[in-house]
Amino acid sequence: MKHIEVVAAIILWNGKILCMQRNAGKYHYVSYKYEFPGGKIEPGESNIEALTRELREEMDIEVEISDKDYFLTVHHDYPDFSITMHSYLCRVSNNCFTRKEHAAHQWLDKSELHTLDWASADIPIVKKLEGSVLA
Repeated sequence: MKHIEVVAAIILWNGKILCMQRNAGKYHYVSYKYEFPGGKIEPGESNIEALTRELREEMDIEVEISDKDYFLTVHHDYPDFSITMHSYLCRVSNNCFTRKEHAAHQWLDKSELHTLDWASADIPIVKKLEGSVLA
C-alpha cells in the first residue's frame, strides 16, 4: 500500500477555524469531504517548509509557522493508501485567501466542527480541537 506523508494547517482567525471542502477526486471516500488545508511533503522539505509552500500554492495565503505550533500527528489507512498527517496551529491576521483547489470553505467555532463531513484522517484533529483551549 502506498504511504503518503502530509502536513495540515489548522488556520485560526477571530476564534474561528478554517474548514476546507475537497473537490471531487480520484478516491470517492475523500471527495467532497472537509479537511484542514495542506499537502504532501516533498523530498528534502521540513514539515514547516512543506506547509508554508502548500498554503501559498493552494490558497495564496502566507502564514508564519514554527515547531511550537505543532498540534497532532495522525496515522490513517484508507482503502488505497495510508497517510501520516502532521498538523499545526496557524494564526492569521485576516481571513483573506484565494480558494484554488477546494470546492467550498467555512469558518467555524470549534463547537461546530462536528457538523461537517470530515475526511477520516482529519477526524482525530477535529476531536482534539473540540476539547482544546485555543487562545
